[in-house]
Amino acid sequence: MKKFLMAAAVGTLTGVLVTTQVAAPLLAQEQARSGNVYEQLDLFGDIFERIRAQYVEQVDDSELIEAAINGMLTSLDPHSSYLSPDDAADMRVQTRGEFGGLGIEVTQEEGFVKVVSPIDGTPADTAGIEAGDFITHVDGESVLGLTLNDAVELMRGPVGSEIVITVVREGEAEPFDVSIIRDTIQLTAVRARTERESVVLRVTTFNDQTFKNLEDGLSEEIETAGGWDAVNGIVLDLRNNPGGLLTQAIKVSDAFLDEGEIVSTRGRAPEDGERFNATEGDLANGKPIVVLINGGSASASEIVAGALQDHRRAIVVGTKSFGKGSVQTVMPLRGDGAMRLTTARYYTPSGRSIQALGVSPDIVVEQPRRARNEEDTDEDVSARPTRSEADLRGRLDNDSLSEDEVRQIEEEQAAAEAAAKLREDDYQLAYAIDILKGLTALAPGEQ
Repeated sequence: MKKFLMAAAVGTLTGVLVTTQVAAPLLAQEQARSGNVYEQLDLFGDIFERIRAQYVEQVDDSELIEAAINGMLTSLDPHSSYLSPDDAADMRVQTRGEFGGLGIEVTQEEGFVKVVSPIDGTPADTAGIEAGDFITHVDGESVLGLTLNDAVELMRGPVGSEIVITVVREGEAEPFDVSIIRDTIQLTAVRARTERESVVLRVTTFNDQTFKNLEDGLSEEIETAGGWDAVNGIVLDLRNNPGGLLTQAIKVSDAFLDEGEIVSTRGRAPEDGERFNATEGDLANGKPIVVLINGGSASASEIVAGALQDHRRAIVVGTKSFGKGSVQTVMPLRGDGAMRLTTARYYTPSGRSIQALGVSPDIVVEQPRRARNEEDTDEDVSARPTRSEADLRGRLDNDSLSEDEVRQIEEEQAAAEAAAKLREDDYQLAYAIDILKGLTALAPGEQ
């Protein structure tokens, strides 16, 4: 019995020794790291004091500290940043859907400001700014070397004032200037209309009003059309939609899914992950859906496109999306400021991260680039008027058709001409509507 107790005691003592031997180096490493951090903070304090005392001009202490904080955040990734009290207030206004400015969503790439997308109907959109454009100068002043917040501040100004931005665009040999008049930006999150037999839901942003606008707009179009039997499907147009609220992206996705995962987020720690699932109910009443995306479709737009694509609920048409697969959390700070910090990546239902990759469309359809001015346009031979048998003098009349048949042919011709006009105005949208028409023609009972 004594031998057993001794063995147990030795075993316990050995366990303590082993634990101490393992823990001691870890503790030393942690203390060394903490000591290094404090040394760096002391270095920051030294530099701060020397700037205050010896810089050639007197500096504002609060501005200096804000710049240091912003530099720390922007060094992490393009989407993390410090928001001053004014910037934080502006962001809250934008989320509600009305603000002043040019109407562009921007990021930073290689030191320049890159346009994620212009917002429909805004001064930037009217002036011809396109997704993917690089802004190099604002009123002749270079933005190279400025933080994104500083560059955005440079573009702000009183409503009605003029701004000239210098743009570098792929396919253009030289940079060119664009003059824009600043205006109050009033966002309509969703615009609904009917083209031929398809309901087009143009979603421009994901703000507090998006899902409600979509639900109301779709309901009105279906009622005007005379019910679901008169509609062949829905085009969800997410082109040049820079994203917005994750909660709204989930609601819009859920609107067209009965079950299954919509999106998951994974943070630094496993317990930080979240998974969002669809609930029963389909606003589209089972009708086919085509989602339109392009290089200006980012963030929340990509969540919706990815979810509907993975569940095979929609055909995704257009060009590859922007590829912003990260989640930013806005954290209030003392003094009414805020911090926008990247806290997670999001994943589509199939488990793919689209960070820096984007959503690839099921059918790639490029939008023909429009010329910036009339001098750049070439005469299109296919657009010239053509002559047919009906135009010939002395032609034979077709007396084999009844009046109803003639009327039906005339209506079909008018519809074909309208479709051709739409292809000239918006080739990608016309392609999406043609897909819905084809799906309807192949549906059971529609032969």
